[in-house]
Amino acid sequence: MWNNFKMWRDLLSGNYEGYALLKEDDPYEECYSWFWSSINMDECLPKEFLEHLLELCDRIDRGEEKLTPVDEDFFDRMKDLLKDVELEEYTDEQIDQWIEEDT
Repeated sequence: MWNNFKMWRDLLSGNYEGYALLKEDDPYEECYSWFWSSINMDECLPKEFLEHLLELCDRIDRGEEKLTPVDEDFFDRMKDLLKDVELEEYTDEQIDQWIEEDT
């Protein structure tokens, strides 16, 4: 739902330059199409699944679930696996600013 409002805001404010993926794409048309396509998407999780996650968190907090620790090399192995993937890194300040802008 949040993305729907963001796309709607972008449409109304003329902020659709980031929607064109290819050089020949029209940014407005892409934003417009994504907005209307996303309106029909249902990304809601079932109530039972959410209740299961809440119960699992409670069991973890009570120490009833066995947790598997991450070994020291885990993050090094992840970096090695992702070395060819360009990842965008954002600062906490950028994320806070985006949240503030969208609320």
